[in-house]
Amino acid sequence: MRGQSGGPLVVAASQVENILEVEPLVDALRDAFRRGATVPLRHHHTMEVPGAADATLLLMPAWQPGRYAGIKIVTVFPANGERGLPSVMGSYVLISARDGQPLALIDGRMLTLKRTAAASALAAKYLSRPDASRLAVIGTGALAPHLIVAHASVRPIGELVVWGRDREKAERLARNFDGRRLKARAAASLEEAVGWADTISCATLSQDPLVLGRWLKPGQHVDLVGGFTPSMREADDEAIARARVYVDTYAGATKEAGDIVQPLANGTLDAKQIAGELAELAQGRVSGRSFHNQITLFKSVGTALEDLAAAELVYESLRR
Repeated sequence: MRGQSGGPLVVAASQVENILEVEPLVDALRDAFRRGATVPLRHHHTMEVPGAADATLLLMPAWQPGRYAGIKIVTVFPANGERGLPSVMGSYVLISARDGQPLALIDGRMLTLKRTAAASALAAKYLSRPDASRLAVIGTGALAPHLIVAHASVRPIGELVVWGRDREKAERLARNFDGRRLKARAAASLEEAVGWADTISCATLSQDPLVLGRWLKPGQHVDLVGGFTPSMREADDEAIARARVYVDTYAGATKEAGDIVQPLANGTLDAKQIAGELAELAQGRVSGRSFHNQITLFKSVGTALEDLAAAELVYESLRR
């Protein structure tokens, strides 16, 4: 609601979660990628944390002339899990691109969770098999349940397996979804989860590959969401080499995503082999999955265009 001074709307996480339903958000992201925006490469700063792993500060601006502008301020503290806190937190400031007035201060963590999952779902509409019914989720953090809901909104997902380093968390997440139009269970092993699935969605902060290329089978779609620095990996070089590779943005993935940066550096992947980015898929300028047995891989590092589209959807929903 708007403050007494007539200032910007302050939008809590619960409101963001209620407003950003998956299907309208996927459509909003598709339209935003078709329309385009000015999106400078995000500012990426390492912050030292005494006695713990380094944290990251991200500043992500974007604007559409005459419509909206905005910036997301995000922190990533990998050690927060040990403190019982989310590893990713943030705020989003939405601004009028006509006169510069601040319009809304939106919970950035929930906005990020929702738009990240929706971006994976948008990519899956182009890249996963239409009959994909088995979903494996690797990682049990805050993003995992949103990815499950998002993938199930665009494909006939009927079975789910969850793998995490903490078996108890994996079992808990699976129980939360079992029976809700899904048959869900915790995976016996990481290899079993990868080999079993039609779609593999990985959302971790891993520095070492989890999805190994030798485990992949024809027809699978791999969705890599977690890594956002050149040192982070969720899939090995063999997985990259076996797949037709797509990214959310060339600019971000080729500079920030270890799953792309490292294979480019060691010669496993040539930049010309990256089949396309989300804007090109949404605009029909590149094709998605070409045949049933193709292995596709989508690497997402996040783009401020997605945040802007989600924030715009929140703001306009509250104005109605």
